[in-house]
Amino acid sequence: MRPLPRALTIAGSDSGGGAGIQADLKTFGALGVYGMSVITALTAQNTQGVHAVFELPPEFVAAQIDAVLGDIGADAVKTGMLANAAIIETVAEKMQEHRVAHLVVDPVMRAKSGDPLLRPEAQEALVRHLFPMATVITPNLHEARALVGRDLRSRADMREAARILHDLGPRWVVVKGGHLEGDDRSVDIVFDGRDFYELDAPRVDTVNTHGTGCTFASAIAAGLAKGLPPLEAIRQAKAYLTALLEASRAFKLGQGAYGPMDHFALLFARGPARP
Repeated sequence: MRPLPRALTIAGSDSGGGAGIQADLKTFGALGVYGMSVITALTAQNTQGVHAVFELPPEFVAAQIDAVLGDIGADAVKTGMLANAAIIETVAEKMQEHRVAHLVVDPVMRAKSGDPLLRPEAQEALVRHLFPMATVITPNLHEARALVGRDLRSRADMREAARILHDLGPRWVVVKGGHLEGDDRSVDIVFDGRDFYELDAPRVDTVNTHGTGCTFASAIAAGLAKGLPPLEAIRQAKAYLTALLEASRAFKLGQGAYGPMDHFALLFARGPARP
């Protein structure tokens, strides 16, 4: 029997289905990876915003991780919304205990709507406990600004931020440039401690961008679970997300400013583009 690539997401639940655990599992499935989940928090959320958050006890997060990794195992793990320092510390302990091979850390701090998803005091715990064991971290511009404590207005600024973040311990850093003003391209800066790479793609004109960060990080984890080298996993994730955004342009759900993507549009040819 041939092995099935396995990926685990440790993140919050988005009741609207566009981001969080739901987006992660859809991404794993669309990319041919068996997906598993550990829920850190429940959100009452839709396209208009996050209306309530319930953070799970750290011991229950630990129990979920033990149940999954102690039985099925995982070739890669992706973290998203971790909510608070106690959960972050628990996740870090369990990643070490289960000797996880690849960890993708999406340092989720806020929802697309601007609602906070990480307690302010938990940022230090994220950097101290999870960054040093990460294969890849994937901050967007807002998250990178918060982490390095400076404004980022250019690709040169993004490179410097990547250097600073790499010094915190991750093997690979991806500073996502989708929010960079004045740039008609979507350029992500990738740094491995020695070389820089620019992943360039056209900026897709769509309001369906809810969950893009979750989807990108999950696609990287899926690639790593399949055995791809980190840079190739990052490249393929970028290509997948760009194609998905294009395919989701005609897709519309909800009344909010930012709609979800159709994660299976590429598989079922529901959109105008295929990868």
